[in-house]
Amino acid sequence: MRPVVGIISNSHLINDEYPAHAGGAMNSAAVAHVSDCLPLLIPSDPSLVAVDELLETCDGFLLTGGRPNVHPEEYGEEATPAHGSFDRSRDAITLPLIRACVERGQPFLGVCRGFQEVNVALGGTLYPEIRELPGRDNHRMPPDGTLEQKFALRHKVTFTEGGPFHRLMGAREVMTNTLHGQGIKDAAPRIAIDGVAPDGTPEAIYVRGATGFTLSVQWHPEWNAANDPVSRPLFRAFGEAVHAWAARDRRTLRRA
Repeated sequence: MRPVVGIISNSHLINDEYPAHAGGAMNSAAVAHVSDCLPLLIPSDPSLVAVDELLETCDGFLLTGGRPNVHPEEYGEEATPAHGSFDRSRDAITLPLIRACVERGQPFLGVCRGFQEVNVALGGTLYPEIRELPGRDNHRMPPDGTLEQKFALRHKVTFTEGGPFHRLMGAREVMTNTLHGQGIKDAAPRIAIDGVAPDGTPEAIYVRGATGFTLSVQWHPEWNAANDPVSRPLFRAFGEAVHAWAARDRRTLRRA
C-alpha cells in the first residue's frame, strides 16, 4: 500500500452554479507518479472534516495553489479589493493543519497559496499585490495563451548557498514558472527564506527547527513534475519523507 497524501482542495463552482471541491489533476499526477503516494482529495471545509481526522488518515499533505487568497484577518489586516477573493473554509482547515504538522513532524509540501499559508500559519504576513511594489516584477499568470505558455519557465530562483534547496537541486540557480499575485511581506519568525526571484520576491522557504519535511515554493512544480529537473527532485524528496512517516506509523502499530 502506498502512503496517503492529502491534497488540499479549493471551493469551486461548476458552470458558475454547482458547488464542488476541486483539485488540479496535475497535483494528483505529481503525487502518484513522482512521489509514489496515493493522492486523496480533501474537502477543505471544517463542517465536513476535522484536522485531527486528517492527521490520522493521511501520511503527508500537499498544500495546493488556488485562486482565492488567505484572508488578511488571519495576519491582522483588513481586507481590501487588492486582496481578491477568499476561501474562509480552506483557511479554517489549512492554517491549524500546518501548525499541527510542524509540531508533529508530519511532512507537507506547500505550493503557491500553500506557500503563503505556511507563512501565515506561523505568524507571517503577505503583500496583497506584489506587482504594485516599487522594483518588483509582475509574477501573475499570463492572461492569454495555452497552458504550456502559462506554465512556461519565466524567471530564475537563486537559493541560499548550502541550504536545503541548493542541496536538493544540486544548483544555486534554477528556472521556474510564476503564476501568483501575492507574496511574503514579513516572514514568520520560524520561516527561513531559502530562495528568491531576481526582484527579491521570496520563492522558496522551510520551517526552522522543524523535524519533518516543510519545503514550500511560490511557483507551481506540479506542472510537468515527472520531467522538469526542478519539480522532479522536489516531489521525490517529499515522497521519501511521506514514505518514512508512514513506515514509522506502521512500526508503531506493530509494537502496539
